[in-house]
Amino acid sequence: MKKQYLKKFSLFLFLTMLTNLAFSQTGSISGLVTDETNEPVIGASIFVNGTTIATSTDLNGNYVLSSVPTGNQTLTIRYIGYLNQERQVSVSGDITVNIQLEEDDLLLDEVVVVGYGTQKKSDLTGSIASVSTDDFQQGAITTPEQLISGKIAGVAITSNSGAPGSGSTIRIRGGASLNASNDPLIVIDGVPVSNSTISGSANPLNLINPNDIENFTVLKDASATAIYGSRASNGVILITTKKGKVGATKIDFSSQFSIATPYKQADVLSADQLRDYVNTHGNDTYKSLLGTANTDWQKEIFQNAASTDNNLSISGSLKDYLPYRVSVGYLNQDGILKTGSLDRMTAAVNLSPSLLNNHLKVNLNVKGTYSKNRFANQGAIGAAVSFDPTQPVYSGNDNYGGYFEWLDPDPTSSTGIKQLAPRNPLGLLEQRNDRSTVQRSIGNIQLDYSLPFLPDLHANLNLGYDISKGEGTIVVPESAAASYRRFQDDNQNFYSGINNQYKQTQQNQLLEFYLNYGKDLDFWNSRLDVVGGYAYQAFSTTNYNYGDYSIDGQLRPGSTPLYEFDKPENRLVSFYGRANYSINNRYLLTATVRTDGSSRFSKENRWATFPSAAFAWRIIDEPFMMDTKVVSDLKLRIGYGITGQQEGIGNYDYISYYNLSTGSAQYQFGDEFYNMYRPGGYYYNRKWEQTATSNIGIDYGFLNNRITGSVDLYYKKTSDLLNEIGQSAGTNFSNKIVANVGTMENKGIEFGLNAQAIQRDNFNWDIGFNMTYNKNEITKLTIEDNPTSPGNKYAGISGGTGQTVQIFSVNYPRSTFYVYQQVYGDDGLPLDGIFVDRNEDGVINENDLYHYQNSDPKLYFGLSSNVNYKKWTAGFSLRASYDNYIYNNVFSNTGIERNILNPLVYLNNGSTDVLNSHISGNINGDRTLLSDYYIQNGSFIRMDNINIGYNFGKVLKNAGDLSIGFNVQNAFVITNYKGVDPELGNGIDNNLYPRPRTYVLGLNLSF
Repeated sequence: MKKQYLKKFSLFLFLTMLTNLAFSQTGSISGLVTDETNEPVIGASIFVNGTTIATSTDLNGNYVLSSVPTGNQTLTIRYIGYLNQERQVSVSGDITVNIQLEEDDLLLDEVVVVGYGTQKKSDLTGSIASVSTDDFQQGAITTPEQLISGKIAGVAITSNSGAPGSGSTIRIRGGASLNASNDPLIVIDGVPVSNSTISGSANPLNLINPNDIENFTVLKDASATAIYGSRASNGVILITTKKGKVGATKIDFSSQFSIATPYKQADVLSADQLRDYVNTHGNDTYKSLLGTANTDWQKEIFQNAASTDNNLSISGSLKDYLPYRVSVGYLNQDGILKTGSLDRMTAAVNLSPSLLNNHLKVNLNVKGTYSKNRFANQGAIGAAVSFDPTQPVYSGNDNYGGYFEWLDPDPTSSTGIKQLAPRNPLGLLEQRNDRSTVQRSIGNIQLDYSLPFLPDLHANLNLGYDISKGEGTIVVPESAAASYRRFQDDNQNFYSGINNQYKQTQQNQLLEFYLNYGKDLDFWNSRLDVVGGYAYQAFSTTNYNYGDYSIDGQLRPGSTPLYEFDKPENRLVSFYGRANYSINNRYLLTATVRTDGSSRFSKENRWATFPSAAFAWRIIDEPFMMDTKVVSDLKLRIGYGITGQQEGIGNYDYISYYNLSTGSAQYQFGDEFYNMYRPGGYYYNRKWEQTATSNIGIDYGFLNNRITGSVDLYYKKTSDLLNEIGQSAGTNFSNKIVANVGTMENKGIEFGLNAQAIQRDNFNWDIGFNMTYNKNEITKLTIEDNPTSPGNKYAGISGGTGQTVQIFSVNYPRSTFYVYQQVYGDDGLPLDGIFVDRNEDGVINENDLYHYQNSDPKLYFGLSSNVNYKKWTAGFSLRASYDNYIYNNVFSNTGIERNILNPLVYLNNGSTDVLNSHISGNINGDRTLLSDYYIQNGSFIRMDNINIGYNFGKVLKNAGDLSIGFNVQNAFVITNYKGVDPELGNGIDNNLYPRPRTYVLGLNLSF
């Protein structure tokens, strides 16, 4: 490992040394900034590109930039409502540069924000948020969504784990479904991509290079999302990648070297503590099992992990008519859990020419990824928590690969290993080789044609694709205890080890065509913009089916696949339209409708229509606001609409079908056993799940928009919930099917604020803050009201068979825990196996379970700060969650006497909670697992990122600009939660791959 660090760090140092820094003498630039009427502009920002030299204009529109390096420099001038300007200047001393700004009719950052067209930012009527490169999260970013974590009100992004490329769970305004998908629709450069995970990849988004991304736009309310109709109930995220610009060729190179360290581990007994516990509570049999070692199993399986991330892009234009950008990237990331790694190579090409006298605009995007993964056996995490620390890592002999394992003293044992005992944690890692290769390509060509005889009418054709292929192998040697004598053949011969493979391909094809017409009208100073279009998307997956083999190629009986492969497919056809109408640039109306047809529903329910309407009033442009000095922007927005959902259900579940039974599900005729065909569960009348959203919001700005933000109140009601229900007895169908049953509500408040707290010649300070309150409640869950039904239990836990700890119930949030009420003694500690008889019937049973807390936070926050001082930059990003609760399955499963002194006569380790709670698990063990004692408050404050950087300015004889930066990710967490990490997507803490603390050193070099 040390050699790996030296190799990667040496590469980083070599790249740094290539910069060959050269410093120059300085001069100054001063001048006047005016608007289109030659009036002075107050508060305009002026920057010297490639440096941290910046200032703003004074009350007379004047500015001065000091200590500017001599030579050719580029100035950038920015002001709200005006086009950004770049001015080339030659500095040889003190020079004067006067600048006249042009009003910005189309804010380019918002061009795609509404989907299918362009629109002024000031004319938007929906709840929309945008984050661009300047505001992205810093550091070692593996998957795109991490760039905006904590940046947008109403958007919660929770990393799934600390594993390389594991991705995140994204929720916009709490999600809208129970059993269907709660993931937002993601559109990359106009291509709606699939959220389905490809075999061999931990997360579909980790196949996108974050360094290629220019902007995220999040559509949150129905007015903004209804144009995407059937897939927009959970919000829409539009990702725009970087493009070339007309001008000189620009080369950008970035390199990062990072070290990830285990941040925190589960609090379990040390070897000495376990010996004391066994000697105090165990009999002679258990005492005789104690070893003499002092093994910290969590330290054995975790490591410090090095990573490098290098990216190169070339952009510019050919003869001023063919803008281009080409980029390549290579990421090499090791996991803190030993044996895990990710190697990712990416490439992207963008061409955006304008042809036929600018009547035809072409946008061609092609992105490709080649990823090689090795997946660490995450079962080792749980094993490290529970394995006896008094035992050594290695046994001293060659059995089971030389690793210590719990052996069965019974001489008639078929394997010689205690079957239910945990396996050696390090052996689980080092004796399993799970490798995959995944390829993905996303691309499209978009043609926008302005008709010469009617230039206000544009025809737009978009042809796109998203293709993935994943394959891999899993190899475990026959000596590994985890797979020793794994199965028998028909002759009762034993076979060991694993030699299996998997493979899958996915295809997503897109065809869209729409017309856009925009016209300024002669009355009321009004304008009309109309969009109408058609979309066709085809989704196809090929799952290759392989048998289960031993290491020497023996097929496990009963594992022969029925088919070599299966190919589920579905189609989505849409017709959509939108009209925007503005009067005096103050009164704005938007109406949208989309009709979708999905092959996942029967013909009677295949089509659904999703309308929306919104109104916005630009109060700031009213005559009575013209003389205000404090308020610089004020707009009221009101919207209502309906969106749909068809993700998360089967492709053919509305069709009656028969499946061949497998395994032991056979019928006997004489001495022979036969597999029979039996009907599968289906629901012919299933229809679209629909979410109606009401939204009222205010966009505000103060002090010439140095303070900006928005406040939104929303109410979402989902009807025809796609919910799992039981089948009637005797139907011979599957036990449960997904049907349209129930309603659910989400209501909340969002607040966002961005402030330029300080603007000085050499010092700038920007602050961003957002807050979200969301309340979720299920209002109906059955076809007919049934007040005696507790609801649908879900969320399995470890420690018992078939135990669940959460429930969907009417009048409660969807993530509510369903547990027994623990009784406590005078010392404040839980009484072993004693619970409250809540219905007072004298019996403790399921009727005494009650609804207690839920895993979704009531409030979550984001706070970021960036400071620029001369050539220095510094900042941080922080997130917080309030009143989210967690079921501590590590405590409930391991922190009991029955786990440590296992009845099968071997020793386990346990959480240190066993020293406090004195819960044995021998009394009402299954109920003990469901004690509310294990529901803990998971509120937290997490410092996601702390960063500092320095800009050297011009280097390599003024040919390039160099900056370096250092940051710490996951710097600290403040919480009262007693487990490893309080941030869990499902609210159950069990076998979590911990998020590491990462130290990152990076450089950026531009030519």
